[in-house]
Formats: sequence, structure tokens, C-alpha cells
Amino acid sequence: MGRTRKGRDISGWLVVDKPAGLTSTAVVNKVRWALSAKKAGHAGTLDPAATGVLAVALGEATKTVPFITDALKAYRFTVRLGAAKNTDDAEGEVIARSDLRPSDDEIKEALHGFVGEIMQVPPQFSAVKVDGERAYKRAREGDQMELEARPLWVEELVMTARPDADTVELEMTCGKGGYVRSIARDLGQQLGCLGHVHTLRRIWSGPFDAEDGLTLEQIDAMAKTPELDTHLQPLEMGLTDLPELRCTPEGAMRLRNGNPGAVMPGDVAYGDTAWASFEGKAVAVGTFRSGELHPSRVFLHG
Repeated sequence: MGRTRKGRDISGWLVVDKPAGLTSTAVVNKVRWALSAKKAGHAGTLDPAATGVLAVALGEATKTVPFITDALKAYRFTVRLGAAKNTDDAEGEVIARSDLRPSDDEIKEALHGFVGEIMQVPPQFSAVKVDGERAYKRAREGDQMELEARPLWVEELVMTARPDADTVELEMTCGKGGYVRSIARDLGQQLGCLGHVHTLRRIWSGPFDAEDGLTLEQIDAMAKTPELDTHLQPLEMGLTDLPELRCTPEGAMRLRNGNPGAVMPGDVAYGDTAWASFEGKAVAVGTFRSGELHPSRVFLHG
């Protein structure tokens, strides 16, 4: 028999303002410990050097993680011009330098090419898999890999400041799977001056905002107390980008048993993904067909 995981059956979201220097996994482990939670995960990895919103899902909310991962998110970051690094960020080693410095207008013009549906090659030091191994592991061993370009939707990319000739401040809103380090690298290459990410902060992700996040110091101070529970946001926050359909008592019972359940009419077309609620609580996510929701995820503690 498998080992039973100890902890509370607690469900919801805790928004953390992640500090620099920690992995996203380390933050999740801290939250799980502080809440004595049985199960936890996060929506969207942040590099150790990055800061900002890391939404941690507890219990049944982990079933909604894919919907937050798929949601738009926004980053505020600085690009240091004049040097390319092997990691495409401030942590790496310089591999090339340039004395060229573009004007503000040249930078703004170049940014237009990074908006919309773009193709992006992940950094050499990234978690993508190459022949079954993580790219960063092979990069640390000195391998130079030909990584495949991936599509990315960029909603907006704007220059917000130019503190000095070597530094550009940018804000980007994008979809799933974006590498800010790749944006900095490719922008520097296009401008001919080279570049890498110097600082990076995720300012919001789906419905979650960094300004609402708790610091690790605050989490430590409230750990193992009921006060920390008051900062939990409901698991339904992970479903805000999906249409909601209310279900009948009988429909709720059927859905909780994993069967198609009757839902009330709503602004949802046949075949759409939606979530069903009963008395304000999420019951299931699934596909709407002919007055019923066919569940793909059922919430047992919603």
C-alpha cells in the first residue's frame, strides 16, 4: 500500500509574493508546512532569481491549476544591454559583448516584432526536455543544444523607462509558456547590442496580483495559526476564466459521482468547457452538452 500523506484536507489558493533566491518548489513546500496542508502545487514556475506572484493551490484547488497556467500573466523586467549571457539572465557568464547602444525609438520600434503570435526558442538553461533530460542539466555539462522554437502569444510589450544607456525597463503581458529571458536575448540580438534579463517580477497571473501576495516573513509569522487560513482565496478563483453554470441538486449529486449532471441554461455553447456550481461552490469542470455537464474534474471539498 502507498504511504498516506499527513496533513489537513484544506482547499483554496494562497497568493505569495515570492522573493528572489528561492525556487518555486521551495515556496510551495513552505506554504504546505505553514498550513499543515496535505496537498499543494503552484500555477506557473518562476525562476529562482525572479520575484512576484506565485499562486499556490491547496487541496482540491490543485485541480484548477491548468486554468491559471493557461491564463494571461504580466511581467515587469529590466534588460541589461551590451552583454549576452549563457543563462540569458544576470546569474550567468558573459559569452559576448557589444558597445552598440540603440536609441529609445529604435527599441520601441523593435518591440513591435515581439507582439502577437511569435515563435520563441527557450533558453539553454531551461526546464524543457531534450532526449529525456532537462536542458539546464545538459547546459551545465557544457552541451550546446538546438532547442525547438515554441509559439507564444504576447498581448502587450512596452518600454516603461530607460534609466541609463545600458538599461531598459519593460512590461509584458503574455500567455502560457513564455520565457522572459528569451525576449531579452532576442531583443538584444535584433537590436545588435545583445542583452539579458537583469531583474524580473511577475506582477499578476490570471486573477492573482502580487500586491495581494503574502511575503514569506508574513507566512512564517502566521504559520500553524487560524490567521493564515483567513488569507486563503476560494478554489473557484482558479475558474474565473471559464463560464459558470448552476446545477440542480440532482445534477450536483450526479456530477460529484463523476456522471453527467443537469445544469441550468447559461451563455455556453455546445462543446464548451465550463464549470458547474451548486449553492455558490464549484462542483465540477467539464464539457457542456445538451443541458448537461460532462465532468472531467470533480471537486470533493469545494
